[in-house]
Amino acid sequence: MNNNNVIFRVFPGGTLHGVARVPGDKSISHRSIMLGSIAEGVTHITGFLEAEDCLSTMNAFRAMGVQIEGPEQGVVTVHGVGMHGLKAPNEPLYLGNSGTSMRLLSGLLAGQSFDAVLTGDSSLSRRPMKRVTDPLRQMGAVIKTSPNGTAPIRIRGSGPLEAIHYDMPIASAQVKSCLLLAGLYADGETGVTEPAPTRDHTERMLAGFGYPVKQVGNRITVCPGGKLVAADIDVPSDISSAAFFMVGAAIAENADLTLLHVGVNPTRTGVIDILRLMGANIEILNEQMVGGEPVADLRIRSSRLKGVQIPENLVPLAIDEFPVLFVAAACAVGETRLSGAAELRVKESDRIQVMADGLQSLGVHAIATPDGMVIQPRPIKGGKVDSHGDHRIAMSFAIASLRASGPIYINDCANVNTSFPTFVNLAKGLGLNIMVCTE
Repeated sequence: MNNNNVIFRVFPGGTLHGVARVPGDKSISHRSIMLGSIAEGVTHITGFLEAEDCLSTMNAFRAMGVQIEGPEQGVVTVHGVGMHGLKAPNEPLYLGNSGTSMRLLSGLLAGQSFDAVLTGDSSLSRRPMKRVTDPLRQMGAVIKTSPNGTAPIRIRGSGPLEAIHYDMPIASAQVKSCLLLAGLYADGETGVTEPAPTRDHTERMLAGFGYPVKQVGNRITVCPGGKLVAADIDVPSDISSAAFFMVGAAIAENADLTLLHVGVNPTRTGVIDILRLMGANIEILNEQMVGGEPVADLRIRSSRLKGVQIPENLVPLAIDEFPVLFVAAACAVGETRLSGAAELRVKESDRIQVMADGLQSLGVHAIATPDGMVIQPRPIKGGKVDSHGDHRIAMSFAIASLRASGPIYINDCANVNTSFPTFVNLAKGLGLNIMVCTE
C-alpha cells in the first residue's frame, strides 16, 4: 500500500461481528520510543504500533545514536542513552507524515547541544508549527521554520532553555507535550496551562519513568535535574483506531463486536461519550490498569442512533475521531451539530471540508462551518470520494459502506499505513466487504 494511487473499493451489505484487537496506541508508541531513548537503562515495549508514523520516530532516534531492536510483532527494545546522551544526526531527520513526531521532537531537541533539522512529506510540510516554535522561542530556543511557519524546522543547539509558564490558547496535547519535554532541559520550573483537558500520555509516561510531574488543576509543571529510569511498557490498543469499528458496529445491521485491550484513558474517551449520547450500545468490560494506563474491552452492538448537539467540552477528547463520528451522524435520526472544532481544519487534511465534500457526494446533507459541521441524515448512496491522502478520512468512508446502497470508491488511501497498516485485513475478517486496488 505504498502506491500513491491506492484505492479502496467497499461494497454494501457487510456487517461487523466477532472479537478483535486493533493495533497499539499511536500516541503511546511515539512517547515510549522518545522517553525510552533518553532514559537510563533498557526499556522493553510490547504492543508497539508498527505503522509509518511511529517508525519515523524510531528512525529519528536511531539517527541520533540510540540502539533500538525491533519492532518484531510489536516488541521493541530501546537502549537508553540518558538525558544528555543523544548525538547530532548526520542528516535531516525525516518524519514522514507524523505531526506528533515533529512537534514533540521540536521540544526535546530544543534543549540539546547539537543542531538538528526536522523535515516531513508534503502533507506534514503544510501543517502549522508556529504553535510549538513560538513558545519554544520564548524559552530561548534558536529555531527557524519556513516563512509561513511550517517545516522544515531548523533547531540550533543552544544549551539550557529558560523556564516559562505558558497559557495555551488552544487545547493541544502535542503543544503541551512539546513544552514539557523542553522543560526537562530548562533552568527552572516549566508550566503549561491548558484551556481544556487533552490526552495526558506524556505526563503519565514521564511519571512511569520516574520523572516528577506536578499537576494542579489545569496546570502541569516539570523541573530540570531529574532523570528517567528505563521501564517496561505495554501499549494498549489505540482507541482512535478502535473508533472506526465502534462506529461500524453501531451503524451496521446485526453487528456484535468486541474489541480487546483498548486504551480508555479518560482524556481519550470522548468518542465513547459522544456515541453513547447518540444512543450507541457500548459496554465497557474487564477494566484494569496496565502500566499506568486504563484499558478495557469494548462490546458494541447495532444501535438506532439519534442526532445530537455535540458538547464542546468533549471536542478535545475526540478530536481525531470526528471523521468517523461524522459517518455515525450521517446514519442517525435527526440533525447533528458540531462546533468548537476548528483544529480539524489543520490536520493531515482539512477534515471538516473534506468530510463534508465526501458526505455530500454520497447524498448526505452535510454543511461545513468554520469550526464544525451540521449533518442532516439522508440515505447514503454509492459513489466516489477522495481521502486527500488522509488516513482517517479513507477509513471513515470505508465504514460508511455499511449503510450505503452502492459501492464506495475511495481514492488516495496509501496513508492508511501511517496509523493502521492492518486495517483492510482486519476489516475483512470482521465482515466488511472491502478490496484494495491501484490505478
